[in-house]
Amino acid sequence: MNVFRGTVHGKTIELERESGLPDGESVTVVVQAGTRKRLPLGEGIRRSAGGWSDDAAGLDAFLEWNHEQRKP
Repeated sequence: MNVFRGTVHGKTIELERESGLPDGESVTVVVQAGTRKRLPLGEGIRRSAGGWSDDAAGLDAFLEWNHEQRKP
């Protein structure tokens, strides 16, 4: 499965780049409205950190523990 961004023009969706598919190829399209709002720098990683986002020391301790568990 490939993910493409595009712009809707009536019944046509103009993709930002070539799909690599031949003209006339049958496809299934799942439409999800995009957002034009950009997150502030670093916000994406903070959101992905979940419970660790405000506990850097706890994350460091967990990563060290995890690293130790992997040693033979």
